[in-house]
Amino acid sequence: MNNALHVRDVLPAEVESVRLFLGQNGWAHRTGSTEHFAQLIAHSQRTALAVKDSQILGFARGITDGLSNGYLSMVVVCGQHRREGVGRALVEHVMGENPDMTWVLRAGREGAADFFSSLGFETSTIAMERPRGK
Repeated sequence: MNNALHVRDVLPAEVESVRLFLGQNGWAHRTGSTEHFAQLIAHSQRTALAVKDSQILGFARGITDGLSNGYLSMVVVCGQHRREGVGRALVEHVMGENPDMTWVLRAGREGAADFFSSLGFETSTIAMERPRGK
């Protein structure tokens, strides 16, 4: 049996499994209903799913024009598989091969800044944000 980690795009039949995975890992407040989450995935230009032995270990999604700018929206790895390279593989899959693109994100969770720094992200003094509900 091949127990290697596989990182690939989310398949349509897996969308609900991904939503449930996110709910189990502290992201239920961002997924909404089955229909809402299906729309989030449908409108995301890039998705990444980390699977090992048919178990979901992580998920990421990005919104991008594919040429110049991208926004890394979610990067979630289940707790028992953190610090195993899963998050790095997810982010690299979403960002792709174009080194001339600018990617931005909100690194609000504990330890997130250190993780993203290791992937080449820098704290920005120029980014602005309009929070939800404004």
